[in-house]
Amino acid sequence: MKLLAQNIFGNVSPPVAGIPSQPQDFVNKLIGTGIQAFLLIAAIALLFFMLWGALDWITSGGEKEKVSKAQNKITNAVIGMVLVIVMLTVYQVIITQVLGLKGILNGWQFILPKL
Repeated sequence: MKLLAQNIFGNVSPPVAGIPSQPQDFVNKLIGTGIQAFLLIAAIALLFFMLWGALDWITSGGEKEKVSKAQNKITNAVIGMVLVIVMLTVYQVIITQVLGLKGILNGWQFILPKL
């Protein structure tokens, strides 16, 4: 008895959704997803450091050294937030104005030009 893949898995009709048919579409989706992942990780890290600094400040008991360390954590988190916003702004300007591609405001798509 001959087992074929079609006998095991059946027909897949229509093709699986979410898989781009062209390699260029895959690169576009990969870059857009990478940007979204970076933003999610950056937001979680910023929130974590802000809360960590706040917790350290609350539990410092008024000791100047501990309060100073807590303030530095919060300050560094705010600086990181500003850097992420500046990076996104520069990215948006370069993608839309310089390269003439769709940017962040169009649903997180990075669309490469086609020949």
